[in-house]
Amino acid sequence: MPDSSTSSSPYDVLGVTATASADELRRAYRRKLRETHPDTGGNAAHFDRVQRAWEQVGTPEERAAYDRGSNPREARGTRTTSAAGETSGGGFTARGAQATSGPSGSSFVPRPPAAARAPSQEPARSYGHPGGWRRERFLGLMREWAGRGAALTDPYDAALVRSAPREIRHLLEDANAEEGTARALATLGINYTVWHDVATDAGSGSAEDKLDHILLGPTGLFAILSEDWGGPISLKKGEITGETLAAGERPFRALYARAKSITRATRVKFSALVIVVPDSATDSAFTLVGRSHGIPNILIQQSQLITLTRDGLPGTPHVDVSDLFESRERLQRTIRFV
Repeated sequence: MPDSSTSSSPYDVLGVTATASADELRRAYRRKLRETHPDTGGNAAHFDRVQRAWEQVGTPEERAAYDRGSNPREARGTRTTSAAGETSGGGFTARGAQATSGPSGSSFVPRPPAAARAPSQEPARSYGHPGGWRRERFLGLMREWAGRGAALTDPYDAALVRSAPREIRHLLEDANAEEGTARALATLGINYTVWHDVATDAGSGSAEDKLDHILLGPTGLFAILSEDWGGPISLKKGEITGETLAAGERPFRALYARAKSITRATRVKFSALVIVVPDSATDSAFTLVGRSHGIPNILIQQSQLITLTRDGLPGTPHVDVSDLFESRERLQRTIRFV
């Protein structure tokens, strides 16, 4: 539902009536995307509102739930959380085990998405453009693939995107994933700071080797990659595998190299390396995959990311306030964006 009686409804944002047909709604969404996208002269905040509106009414299920006065994304929860918020099937899950306790005996318990709980009074401090590099890269490659000089009326047309090469589709999927993570992290509140699309000196030092997000707060410093490989994934020998991953792709190894580059530049150590994936990509809400030189490697469903970053790793103390400010100052002084 709208945030208040005076808030714009998703239908208002998309410029249609509440009785619009599904086709009318879809056409309005595509038109608004073109009008508001920053690459076509639009406003980033308006573009974000259009995406949020579509998330509320874009499918028959979501639209029906919105019209009834509920949010289907909250109602669905996760595979391990019931509608009442009761958890089954284990909480903190180490690779190869179920419901494994943390170092102090505490457990990480999946919860309903953060949107189901009261938001902070002020959003987290945020810098950079989440998903911006990959979205720009997607648009460039789509124009190139469509053919030089060819008119590309709507690069986001669903049929056109489905027909594009996997490399191009993956760029758009990851851009959407990064934007979703950024929206979730913003709800953490003013005690947290997040930097998006951070340049690193890992690998060739190109924009491809960026860190999607760096999050600093009372629960620690997190290096985060938002990934959507468009299919199910699994774990093997401390790495993510799956049919849709590129040959030789080693996500946790790449994430560690990028985090290490930031640590060298700032002398601030990360508390955890986190790869966020869609809930549908894995059955486990939270998996401690292993450690890279003592730093926990975590695979987590997107709906559970806020639980981890707000509560911290089991058995890990919160960061001292003075250390928090010092780390923030070092990062702010050093971080570059792609």
